[in-house]
Amino acid sequence: MKIKKIKINAYGKLKDKEINFGDYINIIYGTNESGKSTILNYIKNSFYGISKNKNGKEISDFERYTPWLGEEFSGKLEYELETKEKFEIFRDFKKKNPQILNERMEDISKQFNIDKNKGNEFFYEQTKVDESLFSSTVLMNQQEVKLEKQDQNILIQKVANLVGTGEDNVSYKRAIDRINRRILEEIGTERSREKPINLIHKKIEELEQEKKEIEKSVNIKCEIEENKSQFIKQIEELEKEMRILKEEKLLQENEKIEAEKINLKINLKNKNDEKINEIKNQINNINLRNKNNLEQNKKVNADKNKLNKINFMILFLIILSNILQFIWIKNIYFNFACILTIPVDLIFYLFLKNKINKKENKIKIEIEKTNSEIKQFNFQIELLEKNSQEIQQEINKKKIEKNNENKLENINKNIQKIENEISEKKIVLHTLQIDDENLEAKLEKLSKIEEDLINHKEKMVNLKKIEKSMMLAKEILEQSYNKMKNTVTPKFTGRLSETISEITEGKYTKVSLNDETGLMVELENGNYVNASRLSIGTIDQLYFSLRLAMVEELSEEKMPIILDEVFAYYDTKRLENILRYIAKRFCEHQIIIFTCTNREKEILENLNLKFQLVEI
Repeated sequence: MKIKKIKINAYGKLKDKEINFGDYINIIYGTNESGKSTILNYIKNSFYGISKNKNGKEISDFERYTPWLGEEFSGKLEYELETKEKFEIFRDFKKKNPQILNERMEDISKQFNIDKNKGNEFFYEQTKVDESLFSSTVLMNQQEVKLEKQDQNILIQKVANLVGTGEDNVSYKRAIDRINRRILEEIGTERSREKPINLIHKKIEELEQEKKEIEKSVNIKCEIEENKSQFIKQIEELEKEMRILKEEKLLQENEKIEAEKINLKINLKNKNDEKINEIKNQINNINLRNKNNLEQNKKVNADKNKLNKINFMILFLIILSNILQFIWIKNIYFNFACILTIPVDLIFYLFLKNKINKKENKIKIEIEKTNSEIKQFNFQIELLEKNSQEIQQEINKKKIEKNNENKLENINKNIQKIENEISEKKIVLHTLQIDDENLEAKLEKLSKIEEDLINHKEKMVNLKKIEKSMMLAKEILEQSYNKMKNTVTPKFTGRLSETISEITEGKYTKVSLNDETGLMVELENGNYVNASRLSIGTIDQLYFSLRLAMVEELSEEKMPIILDEVFAYYDTKRLENILRYIAKRFCEHQIIIFTCTNREKEILENLNLKFQLVEI
């Protein structure tokens, strides 16, 4: 794969910039801050898009390279695959997905997978190289191949990682240690304490013990339920017996009431009889009084008759006297006096008669009064006798036996006794119910404990699964590592040995890797030394050589090698050796070297190597 041309409309501080690349070595020359790194990032972001995430940086690439003046944030890149197919990418960096054209200018953007986060994955589908791998192999900058003295061990570890696992950031030992550490921290072992598996195991034991204790209560609950049933049955029987006694008591009390009613009626009848006798006595007294009145009335009538006779005689005598004197005396005054005696007699007669009449009337009134009283008393006697008869009839109809006071008293005693017995049994029953409720709460807790047991056992199973997965990953990692050591590692160490021998002019001829001593380098005298004992410059070359060896393994496409100021700390001799080696070893790859010096240009000219120079 080769990059043919880039056209930057506006990207960072670059604007309206076009660069044509050769198929082999390209030197992009420019002073510091001239935009070399911007072009490098433009190439990468054209293939993979620009990120708006900071990813540990102070600002994101999107913010960093967005033009300040608001120009069109876009550009185009033309490239060719090993199949000689040519493509153009036009990317508006404000949008996630680019427009992809083939050499017939047909838009083929939709032919590739579009990831929701990453956008169109056309370049990965064409080369099988993702952005991370592209950045860690194809792109190399000064910071990646030059480390300070204190970072020597880091660089040696990166080389060992690359040789051992194919990834400079992946260490087999670290991976194994990390798995073991995760097993210990996230799961635990039989010997560990306070780890998840130990805590869950301890919790399961506690729950099972608590479950056993509560399950013992089940038998007690059965006994309590049985006792409750017996007491409820006994209470029901006692209440039934008490209801019968109360009904009998009510019957006896009703009989007593009825007897009391009869007694009241008898008393009432007796009172009626007494009253009748009293009234009869009163009538007798009235009759006696009335008899006296009749006798007085007779006497008055006799007096009245006597008065009438006397008065008649007097009148007769007066009249006779008048006649005689008129005949014999013939005195006018005497005649007049005789005549006057008649009215006097009449007046006196009337007076006496009136007095007698009044006395007679008084006696008659008294007689009428007494008769009326007798009549009323007789009426009362009649009513009382009638009432007494009715009472007697009621008494005769209700032949109630005399209430048995002892029987009622015995009933009351039995009722009181049963009530006390019921109260005692209810107290016991209440106690049983409280015990039952407490046990019920425990049994409810039992369901919660069983649920917790299931959950913790599931957690234990999950931990075992995770542990099994980690152990399987560890096993697969070991198998892969062993396979890598037996197949890939020898291949890499062979290429690395070839490369380091070439660029050091035979000073170091062989590189090997083993688990015990790590990365070892053979000296000219045949002795092996640990790579950490080499100079920083040599270690830089070793790491750079291994990165170059990795490029050939990335893809079926011969990916370009893009170097950004990677030789800044190389002396002239080392630079000449590495350029000669790159030109020879990677002649089929496109090489793009970003530099701020003329050393690369001069050395390539001295070596008569073809290159294309682009000044920016």
